[in-house]
Formats: sequence, structure tokens, C-alpha cells
Amino acid sequence: MIDRIVDWIDERTSVRSSLGYLLDRKIPKGVNWWYTFGSATLFLFVLQAVTGTFLAMYYSPSPDHAFDSVQYINDEVMFGRVVRGIHHWGATAMVAVVFLHLLRVLIMGAYKYPRELTWIVGVVLFLLTLGFGFTGYLLPWDEKAYWATTVGTNMAGTLPIIGDYLLKIIRGGADLGAVTLTRFYAIHVLVLPATSAIFIAIHLFLVIKHGISYPPEMADQRPPYQAPAMGRRRSSR
Repeated sequence: MIDRIVDWIDERTSVRSSLGYLLDRKIPKGVNWWYTFGSATLFLFVLQAVTGTFLAMYYSPSPDHAFDSVQYINDEVMFGRVVRGIHHWGATAMVAVVFLHLLRVLIMGAYKYPRELTWIVGVVLFLLTLGFGFTGYLLPWDEKAYWATTVGTNMAGTLPIIGDYLLKIIRGGADLGAVTLTRFYAIHVLVLPATSAIFIAIHLFLVIKHGISYPPEMADQRPPYQAPAMGRRRSSR
């Protein structure tokens, strides 16, 4: 019964050939654990999205209730402290893993033709990851988060010509306040996730298109680059 349902869906969507194109990839010899940082980053992004969704259900982005809502998550919500801890340390791990992923690509020369655009998109994703960390740091709205964000935004205000305008745009005014917290929360849960999802999709498409890069010691065995062809669709019965 299940096979018949799967066949029925496959005849109308070609899901099997599509999954084969996505998952059935040739792995070059010499690939090791250093090549897993990209997959680890994707896993951490999904983990952050899931835990962040649960936290957003109880968080209140206002100066009067933000700190209390975080304490409520820690003390009253079932497994709230665990979920918040995973989200907190997952953010730190994601920054570290993305950095190691970029470092591996740089050292092994995987940013060269035909993967220059893949590298550029990866750098953008690294900057977005830093944006997640910066905007999320303020959300607990305690003294540590308040003054750290004050220092961080003041650094942006020291830029010549545009510094004052940039500072007001980031804070939503001259000082940190309710508008700043709401703005950081909106960026953290709406703007950055949507933007990251778009760039992750582009990044994965390029990785699938060009395949995994060969390690430097295997460069002599690397075949000439050819764009992979899409699988054929099954003919209708």
C-alpha cells in the first residue's frame, strides 16, 4: 500500500530522481572530518531555529517584561532552562563552526574556480551569523547585555561621516531603549532568519552543482569541471 502511494506521488513529482540528484553525490578520495563543518553548521542553524521558536512563545520584547520573561522561561517553563541553554551555547558553537568552515575552505583553496560564488555566499552567511549573535545578546535585557550592546553600537557610531546616522538607525534613537529592544528582536527572529534561509538555499544549490572540492593533495586526480545534468523524469504510464 505504501509503495503504491509512493509510486503515485513519484509519477507526479519525480521525487525519487530529485532526491537522487540531491543526495547521490560522488565523494572525492581524501575527504575527512574537516569537510563536515558545513553540514554541522546547517544542523546548528536548524537547532537554533527550533529552540528559538519555543523561546519566542514565552519571550516579551519590552523593557518592562523582557528580563522577567527570560526568568520565567528558566524557572517556570518545563525544560525551559534546557532549551534556553541549548540556544545560548548553540549560538556560540555556530559562530565557531562557521569560522572553522571558512578557514578550511581558505586553507584548502576550495574557494577557487568554479566555486568563487559559493565562497562569497559563505562569507555573507558568516556575517549573518555574527548578526544573530549581536542582536540576540541584547534580548535578555540584563545589565551585561545592555552595556555590551551600548559598547557595540558606540563602535558603529565612530565611523566617519555615517557614524551618527548608523548609530541612530541601529538603536532607533540616541540611546538604548524600548525601540532598540524591539528592533533587535524583529531583526533577530524575522529579518536574519529569512535572509539566512535564502542564502543557505543558494549556498546548497552551488555546493550540489559543483560538488565537493578535492583535497589539495588530490589536485592532480581532479577531473575537468563539468556541470552535472539533472536526472530524467519518469515517463507517465
